[in-house]
Amino acid sequence: MKIFIAGASGTLGLPLVRELIKRKPEVYGLTRSGDKKELLEIMGAKVVVADALRADEITRAVQSVKPDCVVNLLTAIPKNGVMRAADLKATNLLRVKGTQNLLAAAIAAGAKRFVAESMIFVYGLTHTDNKLLTEQFELSTREEKASLQEIVDAIRSLEAQISKADKEGLIESTALRYGLLYGSESPSTRYMFDMLKKRFLPTASGAKGITAFVHLDDAVSATVAAIEREKVAAVYNVVDDEPVKMNDWITYAAEVLKAKKPFSMPVWLLGLLSPFTATMLNARVAVSNDKAKRELGWQLKYPDYRQGLRQAALLGK
Repeated sequence: MKIFIAGASGTLGLPLVRELIKRKPEVYGLTRSGDKKELLEIMGAKVVVADALRADEITRAVQSVKPDCVVNLLTAIPKNGVMRAADLKATNLLRVKGTQNLLAAAIAAGAKRFVAESMIFVYGLTHTDNKLLTEQFELSTREEKASLQEIVDAIRSLEAQISKADKEGLIESTALRYGLLYGSESPSTRYMFDMLKKRFLPTASGAKGITAFVHLDDAVSATVAAIEREKVAAVYNVVDDEPVKMNDWITYAAEVLKAKKPFSMPVWLLGLLSPFTATMLNARVAVSNDKAKRELGWQLKYPDYRQGLRQAALLGK
C-alpha cells in the first residue's frame, strides 16, 4: 500500500510517518522545504518536495507516486502556536486552495482514499451550552468577527470539497476533526510549557470556554485507523473523552511542570492585549468521540488531558 502524506514534516505528520513506517507500507512524504528532506529520509520515508499551492507541481508529485491513499495534513501553523487570527491566514489558504490542488491530483493519479485533517472549529466558536456536539450537527453557526469566520469557512471548505468528491464517486474521502493537538513533540506545547515555567501564561477570570483536546499519539492512531479501515464514514471527531476549560488545562499543566500557579487576569483585559487568545479561552466547542471509537475501533492511550499532560511533561524535560 502506497501512502502519500502532504504536510509530512509538520507536527502531526512526523509522528504519523514514524508510525506508518513501522507497519512497512510505502510512505511518501511531501514537504515544501528541502531542509526537512533529510529528516524524513532518516525516518525511512521517500520524500517529494513540492508546493501544494502550485497545481502543476503537486499534480506531478502525486502522479510520480500513484498512491493508494493520500493524507492531507497541509497547515502552516507557527511553531509557537496561534496568537492572533492572522497567524492562520496561510493555513486558511492551504485548506482551501491546497486541498483543491491535492484532491484533484489524488483523483488524477487514481488514489482510492483521501484522508484530510479537519478540526473541531468547523463547528464554530460561539456555542452557548456544554452539550456534546456530534458529527450530525448542522454547520450553520456564524462568527461575530470576520477574521474568525474566515478560519471556520476555510475548514468547512476543506470538508465540502472532499465530501463532494466522495459523493460523486471520484475518491473515497474522510475528514478527521481533531481537537487541539498537544504532546511532547508539539512545538506549541513545548512553547506553552516554557511560558508556564516563566509564569508568562495567564489564566483568565471570567472565561467560559470549554474545548476538546487530543494527544498527538491518539491523533496518530486515529489517522492510521482511517487509512487502514476497510470502510470509513465522511467525518469523525478525533478528541479525547473529556472536554475541558482552557483555564483548567493551563492550571494543570503548570502543576505537572511543578511551576508556580499561573497568574490570572480578567478576560476582558486579556481581550485588549490578545483578542484571539481571549477568544480561545471563551470558545465553547465540546464534541463527542463516540463515532470514531465505535466505527474505527479507535482506543485512546490518553483518555483525558491529565494523563496526556503528565506524559508530555515527563518527556518534555
